[in-house]
Amino acid sequence: MEIMIKAYQEVSESKPFLPSRGSVLPALLALRRVHQTAEETEAYVLSQADTLDKTKKRVEEEEVNLREQRALQTALEKRLKSLRDGLETREDKTPNELAREKVANLKKQKATFDRQTSSVMKHLDWFIEHHLGPMLAAEELGGPVVGEMTEIEPEELSAGFNAHGKLKKAKGDPDEDRRQRRIDDIWGGASEQQGARGKRKREGDEASAASSEMRDLTEQLLNQAMESGGDNSAAYIRIPRESAAVRFLVRSKVAEFHPKDANRLRLIDFGRELDD
Repeated sequence: MEIMIKAYQEVSESKPFLPSRGSVLPALLALRRVHQTAEETEAYVLSQADTLDKTKKRVEEEEVNLREQRALQTALEKRLKSLRDGLETREDKTPNELAREKVANLKKQKATFDRQTSSVMKHLDWFIEHHLGPMLAAEELGGPVVGEMTEIEPEELSAGFNAHGKLKKAKGDPDEDRRQRRIDDIWGGASEQQGARGKRKREGDEASAASSEMRDLTEQLLNQAMESGGDNSAAYIRIPRESAAVRFLVRSKVAEFHPKDANRLRLIDFGRELDD
């Protein structure tokens, strides 16, 4: 204990060690402190920059959410107003008046749908006649499948195709009787069951016959789909053969064969799952 007391007294009475005048130690210590402070400041700035970016992104997301909420609020307010107005209007009308108004709206919608359907069918008929028919005829005559040869002139089909699926060169005027027999052999069986339309098919060229077959097929499929009333098992039609038109509809995912009978075909119900 005495030794410790004596040592403490000696240390307290001795002069502290200080660098001499002109020593570089104070400058070195100050430089080290400045360097340390600069490094800490730089690290802090970097960390705050990352935080700032995250904050900006969060603010942007919140602004988007706010705009969506305001838009939703505006839409809901409009909807509530329309419902209140409609409720007030209904309260002023008798049940018979409401029923007549409903029937009038349904008739108006039906007329609109009929016009749209007529327009679609006209465009479909034009597409079949001018584009799809020649390609179907080419595939039926041994040429490429529909879509591989898009530019086909009906006159070019009279010569037919070779074993490699290439168009043959026409040799002068084609034998019309032989050509007509070929059309009857390929499309005549189906056309004989179609009355006046079948007669027009037999009297036309290959492209016209293929176009007529496609029209007949789509008409049968549409009519059967309507008559089935949503019952997929009753939406099938029986086809006499697997023609190019049938294959095209199946490849295009527009129609499908019966899973147990390849001679039956129906339109795919796009409102349900494909495998229903």
